[in-house]
Amino acid sequence: MDIEKIQNKLREFSKERDWEQFHSPKNLSMALSVEVAELVEIFQWSQSGGMDEIANQKTRKEIEKEIADIFIYTLKIADLLNMDLEKAALEKIEENAKKYPIESSKGKAIKYDQL
Repeated sequence: MDIEKIQNKLREFSKERDWEQFHSPKNLSMALSVEVAELVEIFQWSQSGGMDEIANQKTRKEIEKEIADIFIYTLKIADLLNMDLEKAALEKIEENAKKYPIESSKGKAIKYDQL
């Protein structure tokens, strides 16, 4: 995946519409929150934990669109903050590996401070 290519397309898209003036960290974060809520709404009353929804092609397409929106807003925030998203993600994975060592967290769905 070429994150820079996607960010460039997003910059161009916003610039052509003169939307950059609205893209503050606050506004983008709020928009991201709304998109996450829209994804949550799809699964809200799921009896299967979401697996039935994924199997339904129409619903799956809605899920893909919401995840794409979440990804786009995440990229826009990272771009605005001049953040190396790949580096930040890899660092966070490493941090989580220390907080959740395999020997004490494997097969457990509990927070690190309860291990």
